[in-house]
Amino acid sequence: MSSLEIIGLGGLVSGRLGDEPAPVESMRIEDGVITALDGGGPADVVLDAAGAVAVPGLIDSHVHVVFGDWTPRQSALGWIESSMHGGVTMMMSASEVHLPGRPHDRVGVKALAIAAQRAFATFRPGGVKVLGGSLIIEPDLEPADMAELAAAGVGLAKVGFGAFERQGDAAPLVRAAQEAGIVVMNHTGGASIPDSSPVTIEDVLALGCDIVGHANGGPTALPDADLPALFEAPGVLQLVQAGNLRSSLRILELARERDALDRVVLATDTPTGTGVMPLGMIKTVCEISSLGRIAAGDAIALATGNNGSVLRREEGILDVGRPADMALLFPPLGSAHADPLTCIEQGDIPGIAAMVIDGEVRALRSRNTPAPDGSCRIAASEEASV
Repeated sequence: MSSLEIIGLGGLVSGRLGDEPAPVESMRIEDGVITALDGGGPADVVLDAAGAVAVPGLIDSHVHVVFGDWTPRQSALGWIESSMHGGVTMMMSASEVHLPGRPHDRVGVKALAIAAQRAFATFRPGGVKVLGGSLIIEPDLEPADMAELAAAGVGLAKVGFGAFERQGDAAPLVRAAQEAGIVVMNHTGGASIPDSSPVTIEDVLALGCDIVGHANGGPTALPDADLPALFEAPGVLQLVQAGNLRSSLRILELARERDALDRVVLATDTPTGTGVMPLGMIKTVCEISSLGRIAAGDAIALATGNNGSVLRREEGILDVGRPADMALLFPPLGSAHADPLTCIEQGDIPGIAAMVIDGEVRALRSRNTPAPDGSCRIAASEEASV
């Protein structure tokens, strides 16, 4: 059994909507799972947080992985590991659509989804958990294919890139996928890549997906008049960095009016034409909190606990029995604010001083965030117990 004790915490954000930051000072982790808050015994490794605030690792529920830690979209290497330095501990494929020469036929799209799922099941750049292998739903697929793919381990699917006359026509295949236990996301708004098509509010409502992908546009938003109807769809509403910020803020306002923040999740929708953004998730959290007037803890919950819930994962919440995936935050050096949560609420990206995934320290000072005004260090177990 491997164990980690984190001491000297300056508080903890749970990742649950509505929770106030907790005055937690220490945490014990065994075999990658949190076993105690403010308690525990000697551990194999001790991490002195030196006053940093622990927040759940960010879950990016809209990325376009291909294979390896590489994206052909921007000819970039190492972007997944670099995202870990931006607080990301898990990401969900929104389809491997950027694969050069990607297949469009029934056999090919199934093979691609299975291959990507298998590849990322054991490949974790920087320790990041990549949920790969998202089926691109095409017209020549059959309902029985969904159960076959689910049995093969594929748990994700995407509507919006298939050769349908109207993307809403994919609804029967979406239903079959959901019945097989697959989480389905749809494209929303104007067309993105060449040969794709717009997805209107009528399409969104007909599809009934689990995730209304980039509800704020990817990157082109729906008309303002259509935004209230998004709440008639059954799925969560995803707001992305690579979308329309004005639309995000309007959807957030509508969610607040309906007491429906539990239906909002955050993501980046990268790598895309917008680029590769290692700080995309934490930047989105800061924008949503500061411009949307959302408490930092709740903005973090949209990027952690809410995403974990729709993905049916235990990650995204920091509590006993949950996976030990987290970032330790300080204010950035030179900030006008005394704590990282106030920084977020004022639009400043906090400094990451340590990243922990599955109870393993994956990084100390981030190479991508602003320099933290404090530092975490690995301490000897004997030091911690004095």
